[in-house]
This record gives sequence, C-alpha cells and structure tokens, in this order.
Amino acid sequence: MKKYKNYIIAAGILILGIIIGNISSGDKGETPSNNSEEHNYVQDPVTKLWTCSMHPQIRKEEPGNCPICGMELIPLDESKNSEEKIAGNEIVLSPEAIQLANIQTTVVTRSKATKEVRLLGIVKPDERRLYSQVAHFPGRIEKLYVNFTGEKVRRGQRIVRLYSPELISAQKELFEALKSKDIYPQLFKASRNKLKLWKITDKQIDAMFKRGTVQEQIDILSDYNGYVMKRNVELGDHVMEGMNLFDIANLDTIWIMFEAYESDIPWIKNGDVVKFTVQAIPGKEYTGKITYIDPFVSPNSRVAKVRVEVRNPGHKLLPEMFANGIVKAKLTNKTNALIIPKSAILWTGKRAVVYVKVPHKKTISFVYREVILGADLGQFYIVEKGLKDGEEVATNGVFRIDASAQLLGQKSMMNPEGGKVNTGMAGMDMGGDDKKEDTKKEEDKDKDMSGMIMIDKSKINPTFKKQLGVVVDEYINLKNALTRDDAQAALVQSGKIKKAVDQVDMLLLLGNAHNVWMKALKQINKNITDIQNSSNIEVQRKSFGLLGKNLSDVVDMLGIETPEKKTVYLEFCPMADENKGSFWLSYDKEISNPFFGQTMPTCGEVKKEYK
Repeated sequence: MKKYKNYIIAAGILILGIIIGNISSGDKGETPSNNSEEHNYVQDPVTKLWTCSMHPQIRKEEPGNCPICGMELIPLDESKNSEEKIAGNEIVLSPEAIQLANIQTTVVTRSKATKEVRLLGIVKPDERRLYSQVAHFPGRIEKLYVNFTGEKVRRGQRIVRLYSPELISAQKELFEALKSKDIYPQLFKASRNKLKLWKITDKQIDAMFKRGTVQEQIDILSDYNGYVMKRNVELGDHVMEGMNLFDIANLDTIWIMFEAYESDIPWIKNGDVVKFTVQAIPGKEYTGKITYIDPFVSPNSRVAKVRVEVRNPGHKLLPEMFANGIVKAKLTNKTNALIIPKSAILWTGKRAVVYVKVPHKKTISFVYREVILGADLGQFYIVEKGLKDGEEVATNGVFRIDASAQLLGQKSMMNPEGGKVNTGMAGMDMGGDDKKEDTKKEEDKDKDMSGMIMIDKSKINPTFKKQLGVVVDEYINLKNALTRDDAQAALVQSGKIKKAVDQVDMLLLLGNAHNVWMKALKQINKNITDIQNSSNIEVQRKSFGLLGKNLSDVVDMLGIETPEKKTVYLEFCPMADENKGSFWLSYDKEISNPFFGQTMPTCGEVKKEYK
C-alpha cells in the first residue's frame, strides 16, 4: 500500500510541474504575439518609409501596394540623398518614373526672336497696270476686232473700226490745209496735230495723204499691252468721246494680296522676303518682297492686307489664284530674347507655369515656377520674367510632374498655394485588387471628362465665345465646300480654319473650361491637319466628321457667338461614316449633307440649336 502511495505522490508532483511549466511558457510567448501586429514593419531600423518605384511621390509608413498603379511598395532608400540637400518644395522623381513618364528637358537659351508667319493670299492684277481703252472721238462701231473677255491685245493692234462724221470733217480740214501748206504752214500743222490728239498715228495720216480721199471709217488701235478684262461695247454701238471700250490688265507684274491677322502684324515690315506657293502650280516656289502693309485692320475679319509684288514671266500666275506664303520674320526690338518651347508651359487662367530642373548630381528633382511670357514665336515663347539663361525646364511629361506635385501637396498648376489635395485613393488602406480597379476607373475617367464636368457657360469670357464663333464660321464654309463635292475648296478652307483656331486665346479660360478647350484643341488641330494633307474628298469627309464632333462638344460646353450672331444647328446623319453616324454644324435648318454631297444631300436631321 505504501508503495502505491509513493507512485501517486510522484505522479502528482509531475502533473503539477507540467502545469506550472505551461503557465510560465505561455506568459513568455504572449508578449511578442501581442506586439507583432503593431511593430513587425520596423524590424529593419534603417527603413522608415515605403515608396513606389514608378510613383516616388507616394510615401507610406507601412508596406503595401501603390494606391496609383497597385505595385508592391519598396523601402525608401534615402542614402542616395544623404549627401545632397533636398529642399521642401522639390518634386523628386526616380529614374524609373522619369523613363515611364518620358520626361524630357530643354536648356533655356537666348536667341533672336524669330517666327514663321504663315499667310494666305490671292493673286491680283497690279492696279498700276489696269487700263481703260477709251474712244478718243465720237462715232459708230462698224467692226469689232476684239470679241471676247480674256483676249490678249498688243499696243498698236486694231481693236474696233469706227464711222465718225467728226473724223470726216477733220480729214477735209487737213486736205484744205495741205493745199496752202507753203503759205500757212502753222494751219497745216494744227490740222495734222488734231488727228494725232485723237490717237491717229502718223502712219495712218500718211496713208490718208497717199490715198488722197477722205476715209469714212478708221481703225482704232490699242494703246496698251495686256488682257481684256471686260468688253463694254457691242457691234453697232454709238460711242462718245472718252467712253470706255475695253478694260485691259497687263499681267507682266502681279500682286499677291496676303491677309495678316492683327497678332502677326508686329512681326512683318516692308522689305521682308515672302516665299510662297500657288496650289495651281505644285512644286514651284516663288519669292517676293513686301511692298505695302495696309494701315487699317478689317473690323469684320480682323486682318490687314499685305502686298507682295512679283514679276510674272509667261503669265503663269493668274488673278484669283490662291497662294500660301511664309515670312521668316523677327522682332527688331528683341535681338537677344530668352525663349522656351511651348510644350514646357502649363496654362491655368492668367498664370503660366513651368517646372525647372534642380541641378543636383544624383537626385532628379523639379521645382514649380511661374513665368511671365512675351511674344508668341510659333513653337516657342519669349520669357519676359521668371527664368534665367542656362536653366533647364521640363518640355515633355510636364503634366506628370505637376500631378506628382499635387499628390505631395506642393505648389502645382491647379493649386498655386500648395497643400494636400484629395486624390480619391491616397492614404486609404485597400487591397491590391481594389486599388487596381480604382486606378482603371481613374484612367477611364481621364479618357472622357466632358460628361462629368459642369461649366457655367454664362461665365465664359465673351471674347472667347466670339473667337470660337469665327472658328465655327470657317468650319461651316468647309461644310459648304464638301456639300458641293469641291475637294479643292475644302483644302483651301481648312487653312482658314487653322488660322482661326490659332487666334483663339486660351488665356481667356479658367479652371475646367481651360482644360476642356486644351483637351479638344489637340484633336481639333489633328483633324484639320488630316484634311490639309489630303485632296481625296472621302478622306477629307472622314476627318471632317471627327472635327465636327470635337468642335460641337466644345460649343456645347463653353457656348458660342458667331460673327453675325446667327443660330447654329447641330445636325446628324445616321448613314455617314459607314452607318456609324456623324454630326456637323450648320447655319441652315434645312439639311445639306456634307458627307454625301450631291449624291444624297438631304440625309440627316437637326438635333440641337445654339443661339
């Protein structure tokens, strides 16, 4: 019995030891278990922040996925920046982000303020070589030697034959004076000069003497060389002294009357060389000098006439031909201007913004800078204030840099004062799949913001609406050309639309309205270029359909005022564009289809009107 009692005591001691051991072991394991969720991401004492390799503006205090692209965050290596002082207003980008965004920079330099001014003109006769062939004495037209407009005449050529009683009397006086020539030589000379003042030539007068009889009819000779622009008489007409028989134009020298918009006038001056081409003579380039600039600007078209005089051997340049000219002009008061590419500039209201690269050795970073711009040089702007010679500015991927600045809460295009902005995702702890889905939604939203942006059209600058109205007016002229199946006229009209678009002042728009116009402008310019690059009317119509959609969207969102305050109709043809349907703008409520021309002119319907 004592033996079993010892076994029981030993077993009890063993069980008690196990229980005490388990309790002790549980207490020691509980502490790391409780703290593992709270401190497991700081096991590496060096790593304080986590970032995205593609979007280095993201900074998080714990690992996870990038809220923009969904990639896994990596530890932020600050050792690269330990030797360089990074200012608080700098936007730091990794080499991967630079490559992904295709960010490019350009060094700001000084240069002459030059610009290619493009002009559209029409060939006109030299007004100093326009003549009126008149009758120098009264009579009746017995014969017309020149019968039609456009006929070429030479000086001394017979143009009409006249019967004239006055001429018969003058010849009798001459013959009487001839009899007493030796006694009264002055009387003979006066009688002869009377005929010469009537433009009767010495040869004709000598023929009268040789014939010895009075000539009842006489041929009138042309006083000028040139082409008949207008015939003002018919066979049998009675004409008075000084009556205009023919209008004649000498085309040995012609004028090219170009149109210069008021913004281009400061760039051009008398003596500037203009190189131009004529659509009727492809492959041939002509050169002339500006000899006159109209001192008045047309109140309707806002252009001034610029005259170029050109010699015209062979008379290949004919009146009313269209010409496209280029003047490589320069501002005389800007000989050493600071210039930057247009692509470097972000516009927001009245402010122009650029991003300047900070000259670090290892780190790539940019800072926000507002600049004041001067003259427009075509692809460049003059910088009046805000930049220095030798500084480096971003010229491609600028919007990516600005987006990074917004996410970091620094100064940006839409947030000039700085401060955090709501990105819709930053700072939210969501799973990777959810973040990728949200990112896709953001990308889809960027593709078409027009349906989500609400703009008060009554607050749009009236000047912008008028400028947009000029664009629509030229667009409707293009529509009319396509309606007539006139591909050549459409080609010419596309150039006029481009000029009107270039005259639209983007600075007149603020906020969302500015963004809507800038987004549409890129597509509008592409559509116009596609029309200009083709003489095939079907290709023109396809680009015209895209242009109509982009232009009507802008009109719908921002409003319009046409030059004569006409009502503009938005019309639609469901059969256009291979039965996909296309829109266009028109002044006429009655359908005149530009996509089918004379084949099916009435296909379509009015969808909306803008007043």
